[in-house]
Amino acid sequence: MQSYKLEPRYPTNEMPGRCIKCLAEHELNICLMGLLSENEDIDGEELKRKFEILVAFLKSPEAKTLRNESERYLSEGKKVTVKLSLSDGKPRYELELS
Repeated sequence: MQSYKLEPRYPTNEMPGRCIKCLAEHELNICLMGLLSENEDIDGEELKRKFEILVAFLKSPEAKTLRNESERYLSEGKKVTVKLSLSDGKPRYELELS
């Protein structure tokens, strides 16, 4: 089972920050560009899987809930990671704190 991680963070002077939705959209654009390119070094099947998981996540009602939860934890100073995966053909989302 392949999983992908998104790590939102608040912006600082040294580093830009992004919310979960913005990170997912950014990764989706990267996947789309990779799929549209004719580069043979890129694993097209892997990109397709990642693209499908990201689209499912962005369309899901859980996306808003996870975004709100991650923002709350970030405001408390915690490091947040959202893990996206497919389990038995269904999207699965986990919020991890550290």
